[in-house]
Amino acid sequence: MAADVHKKKGWEVPNGSLAPGDGQHTERSESPTPGLAQGTEPGAGQEGAMFVHTRSYEDLTSPEDGAAAARSPEERRGEPAEPTSMEQISKDFSELSTQLTGMALDLEEEMRQSKEGKLEPSPQTTRRDSVLSGKEEEDVTMDAWRMHRKHVFVLSEAGKPVYSRYGSEEALSSTMGVMMALVSFLEAEKNAIRSIHAADGYKVVFVRRSPLVLVAVARTRQSEQEIAHELLYIYYQILSLLTWTQLNHIFQQKQNYDLRRLLAGSERITDNLLDLMAHDPSFLMGAVRCLPLAASVRDAVSTSLQQAKAKSLVFSILLSGNQLVSLVRKKDQFLHPIDLHLLFNLISSSSSFREGEAWTPICLPKFNSSGFFHAHISYLEQEMDLCLLLVSTDREDFFTVSDCKRRFQERLRRRGVHHALQEALRTPFYSVAQVGIPDLRHFIYKSKSSGLFTSPEIEAPYVREEEKERLLGLYQYLHSRAHNSSRPLKNIYFTGPHENLLAWVRAICRVWVTSAFELYICYSPLGTKAGAISAVNKLMKWIRKEEDRLFILTPQTY
Repeated sequence: MAADVHKKKGWEVPNGSLAPGDGQHTERSESPTPGLAQGTEPGAGQEGAMFVHTRSYEDLTSPEDGAAAARSPEERRGEPAEPTSMEQISKDFSELSTQLTGMALDLEEEMRQSKEGKLEPSPQTTRRDSVLSGKEEEDVTMDAWRMHRKHVFVLSEAGKPVYSRYGSEEALSSTMGVMMALVSFLEAEKNAIRSIHAADGYKVVFVRRSPLVLVAVARTRQSEQEIAHELLYIYYQILSLLTWTQLNHIFQQKQNYDLRRLLAGSERITDNLLDLMAHDPSFLMGAVRCLPLAASVRDAVSTSLQQAKAKSLVFSILLSGNQLVSLVRKKDQFLHPIDLHLLFNLISSSSSFREGEAWTPICLPKFNSSGFFHAHISYLEQEMDLCLLLVSTDREDFFTVSDCKRRFQERLRRRGVHHALQEALRTPFYSVAQVGIPDLRHFIYKSKSSGLFTSPEIEAPYVREEEKERLLGLYQYLHSRAHNSSRPLKNIYFTGPHENLLAWVRAICRVWVTSAFELYICYSPLGTKAGAISAVNKLMKWIRKEEDRLFILTPQTY
């Protein structure tokens, strides 16, 4: 199969993201075959990427904590200013705590009382018990608790429990103490524990991000690397609520501090994140899915967002469910997919955002883990599943940013795209039957250049929730083989009793193992390998034909 391959100059800039260079090729390859070079594959943005560009899947999990302080002033232009005092940090978190729990929390006062030994049970603790009552009723000594396929634990370096996916942290304090003892024992021998592989397919995976230790006990098809990736999401979720600066300040002041006091009420956000990672391939792919939408409608929405701007705005994001409708960013500022996933999770965790306009501090840990942005969150209409996020650097700019929403809605009405958006929301997913390949049941396609992916709705025979989870488990298995750190595979053909699967990861640079795209397809067990390879060519042609509807090809900036 012949393919037109375009060579590209390096895009790398000092801040670690990839911005379009002056010599960027904008022409597209005519042949949609798997020989495409990065930047010419279906779904690749024609005017640069919206997200921080990572060289490989492994870069999505690279530690960046504390790196913000080492950046130059030019690299940090447009980022939120770091808090200058503990009083400012306390004020920011008090606002966020009120948003999450309905009660303000004065961090400085709590720390002072804790040092004096006068800290008494607060209303926060009572509220936390009510929020977690369902989870805390689960007895950790019963077989039902042990039968969960994946447990997640977070603890401090002092062995204090912070979070448990199932069961109460108090009942698991001794278990977490043993986990910390394992970590400390190996560190004393100048080593580090990464995982334990036990019988019956159990994996125990450790991730250390001082001052926290995260542990997962899983019996799934996921690789150690993918489980560690999920633990990092939990770590970033905690940072999004506290900031890296505040988290470290707390434990510098008191090493055995009980972090659950600060995170009271936010457990449902972490629970929701774990639920999403168990069902949504966005996290597996390290990419974002777009709402299928006519290019003319999406362009009108993006232009309306671009024009409804304010001086303090950094990102304007319109989403539906966990799908991106449009994103407009400040020039030279790039959002990381992990940060966008955390924003999606925050919105889906609470129905209170539908009741009015929310103004809440939020840390985007992959952008800058040291300080808070302030996010204006609101739905355009009660009956429409369209949520608008306006991310600002100014904590006092609520009314200005709220006016941006009003101007955005006015421009949507003037451009006459309101009805088109309503129609798109009625069918937020497309059917695999539209591709026209008889044996094709489902697929996931990711464009490396844009950081976006597309997949159809999961349909029969994957109707029951168990079947959907099994299909995602097969994708996780193929993904782990394709991204194995010691022996990555480019092509994988898997035959099973219920379906056949093919993974095709096109590598164009052996040093960085970067790829133009990733494609995972699932089709009938009666199909053949030759038929599957032929289906790849047909599917790529269909994605090329529909890419204007499935991807954001022309991202806008302020």
